[in-house]
Amino acid sequence: MTKSFQQAFNALKEHTCLSYAKIATMGGLCNVDHIIVKATAPNGSPLSDKYVHQLLRLFAISPPCCRAFSLGFARRLGKTRSWRVALKCLLLLHRLLRSSPEDSLFRTELLINRSNGSISLYPCNFRDVSSSDPESFTAFIRSYARLVDEISNEDNHRRRPGPPNNSLEEIGRVLEVLEQIQSLIDRVIECKPTGVTARNFLIQTAMKHITRDSFVCYTVFKNDIVFLLENMFQMPTYRCCISAFDVYRKAALQADRLYEFYQWCKLMGVCGCYEYPFVDRIPLLQIQALESFINGMWEIKDDNGDHQSPSSSSLSSTAEKVGDEGEEERQPLIKLNDDDDDSWEDILEASVVNFSSHGSDEKDEWRIQVYNPFDGKYVSSDPNYPWGH
Repeated sequence: MTKSFQQAFNALKEHTCLSYAKIATMGGLCNVDHIIVKATAPNGSPLSDKYVHQLLRLFAISPPCCRAFSLGFARRLGKTRSWRVALKCLLLLHRLLRSSPEDSLFRTELLINRSNGSISLYPCNFRDVSSSDPESFTAFIRSYARLVDEISNEDNHRRRPGPPNNSLEEIGRVLEVLEQIQSLIDRVIECKPTGVTARNFLIQTAMKHITRDSFVCYTVFKNDIVFLLENMFQMPTYRCCISAFDVYRKAALQADRLYEFYQWCKLMGVCGCYEYPFVDRIPLLQIQALESFINGMWEIKDDNGDHQSPSSSSLSSTAEKVGDEGEEERQPLIKLNDDDDDSWEDILEASVVNFSSHGSDEKDEWRIQVYNPFDGKYVSSDPNYPWGH
């Protein structure tokens, strides 16, 4: 009885807010608050583009509207207990962020209200009382809120045009950007809906925007990580090289999760199959080779100049980390002689594969199979090539 009363009271409150917004609009009082209420009506209709365009025009004409939106958004999201209203609030903010320059007044006002606690996206305190499965809808709204929070906080995830420069500042910037993008991709994957939410029309509409956002992030990521690989062994410090390796190692783990997420999205009809980027899978063998090489190429010293052994560095064993969690320890992909220690040269030599042109009598050409999986020019002659999907 209590749950039914909560649902009825929540529906009445949302209906009253919407009616007030309509009356105010008819009276010529169409301000930012009323646009927010109309855009986030608690019905089954998706967010209309016209409200996004209206707000963008207001921000351009009247800069104080940016502050009004931040305050109105905080009130609307903070008071609602309807997942439909909360979802449309987040989707509205998400689209406005993606349509606004990084140095816009809108983003500045949003950051100010986040810093003083007026807007709380992470942790998000929203709890749904309007559906038959409130736990699933609450979990999705909170995951989406965390993603939007990171999007509102990012400042440089889009790479500037022009050839990269090999300076220390450029390497440091690329590392920072890649870490931001990896975090964003993690948040995207966490937004995967479960239970009844997976087939809800409004949730699927939001998932299209979330998934397309990841397409842009992953494209930038692939471009920047090529630059990182090219400069990994020219880094001025061991710690910088370790940071680059950590990003690359996480990319190997994340690629499997992202591929599975995209497969689920395709199965559910989220976006067109032609829109999805090619997910480059990084083989375990390459991670092992890089780890062995980095451990052997540096004479490691700490900040005080004391000698430090490579075994005490952050390069822990990767064979157990890159793969499915909870599985038994896998056998090495290539077995070398047990009598000698496996050096990075042995691992790379063992990974060499024979490529020959189809129907050609030319001499076989030997190439390393796992040099750069992010190079679009790489083509395998094996029809069962498993890393690219």
